[in-house]
Amino acid sequence: MVARFEWRASLCAPDFPVAAYEGLRLRVTDHTPFNTLAWLYASEQALTAGACLHVLLGWQGDELALCLPLVASVERFGRLPFRVLRHLGYPLTDRLALLTCLDADSMRKALVIIRRRLPHAMLQLNELSEPIGEESALTTWMAHSSTGERRLSCRVPVHLISEADRQEVSGDPRYKLRRARKRILAYGAQVRRITPDATTVGPLLQMLGEVEMQSWKGIQGIGIFTNERSRQWIELAFTALAEQGLMRVVRLELNGRCISYRLGLLEQGRLYDYNLAFLPQYADLGSGRVLLDEWIRWGLDDNWHWIDASRVSLMNSSHQLQERMTGQLEHWRWSFYSWRPSGLALGLTMRLWHQLKPWLKKWRAWRAAMQAVAAPTPTHADQGPAPTEKTMEGKNASPSHNQR
Repeated sequence: MVARFEWRASLCAPDFPVAAYEGLRLRVTDHTPFNTLAWLYASEQALTAGACLHVLLGWQGDELALCLPLVASVERFGRLPFRVLRHLGYPLTDRLALLTCLDADSMRKALVIIRRRLPHAMLQLNELSEPIGEESALTTWMAHSSTGERRLSCRVPVHLISEADRQEVSGDPRYKLRRARKRILAYGAQVRRITPDATTVGPLLQMLGEVEMQSWKGIQGIGIFTNERSRQWIELAFTALAEQGLMRVVRLELNGRCISYRLGLLEQGRLYDYNLAFLPQYADLGSGRVLLDEWIRWGLDDNWHWIDASRVSLMNSSHQLQERMTGQLEHWRWSFYSWRPSGLALGLTMRLWHQLKPWLKKWRAWRAAMQAVAAPTPTHADQGPAPTEKTMEGKNASPSHNQR
C-alpha cells in the first residue's frame, strides 16, 4: 500500500491523532516508556527558544505507520554553525524504538520529504534499540546520504528475573551486599518501595530533586534535576508517567528522611533503572547496591521480567547491574549527512576525525608514558602513610560518573 505523508507542528495539538499513535506504538514490540506521548509531551514543552519541532506522520490507509518527531536546531561543530535534526527527547531519552511499520521504499520517500521540508547538514537519531535479527528500517537511508554512520552508543546490562533470585547472590557481590546491609542496619535506615500516583508524585519528585542537588551529581551540575530546563522536563514527564502507573521508586530512609534512591520506569514487565542519587555523608553505606537488589525482589513479588540499566557509558561503565546481568542490549546512533554543501563538509570532517582519532589516542598514551618515565621517582618519605581500610572503603564507595 502506498504511504501518504503529512507534517504536524506539535504533538500537543488538540487534533493530533492520539489513538492512531498509541496503536502504532503498541505494534512496535520494542517500544519503551520514552516513546509514550507523556514523555514526548514533556520533551516538547521543554524545548529551548532556538529549537523547532516538526512531526512527520506516515499513513497507510487509515492506519498510522510512521511517527517521527524531529527537532531542528543549530549546533556548532568546531565553532561553525550547522543545521541539525534530532529525535524529540534528546539528550534525556535513554532508549527509543523507531516507530515505523513502513517498507524500505516508503522510508526512502520519507527521507526525501524530510530533506525538502527541513534542509539540514545532519540528521541524527540517538539511543535506538533494534530487534535482534531484523534489518533496521533506517538502512535504506545510508545509501541516500553523502555520509551515513551507524555507531554503537552503548551496551546496556540487563537482568532476567528468575526463581534463582530468591536465593542469595553468589561471589563477590554477595560480600558487598552483606556488608552494605550491615551498615544500613547499624544506621537504622529502612528501604521503602513507592508507586506514586497523581496526588503523591509532586512532593516525591521535589524530595528526589533535593537529594540529587546535594549529591555529587548536583555539585558537578550533571543531574536530571540540576538545571531549570531538565528539571521542568523531568517533572512534567514523570508526573504524567506516574498518572499512568509507570513510575517506580525505591528509597532508603533514615528517620523518615530520604538519603538515597533509585528511580525507574516500568512497562511491559521491564523496569528501566533511570536515575539514582544519595547524600554524600552516607556514601559509605553502599545503598545503591541494596536498592538495586530491592528492584529485583520487587520484580519477583510483582512478576516483572527484566531489570535494565536504561543507559550506561560505552567505555568504563561501572553500573552495579553488571554484577548481576544475564545479558546485554545494544543502543545505536544513526547519523545521516545530506548532500548540501554543509552536509558534505560535516560528513567529510567526521570521517577524517574517526580516522585520526585512533592515532591521537596512541599519541596521547605515548606522551603520558614518556612523561611518566621522565618524572622523578618519589622517595619513601614522599609517598606518605599507607592507606587505611577506612580510606580505601571511601575510595571504592565514590560515585561513578558513568551512571545516571
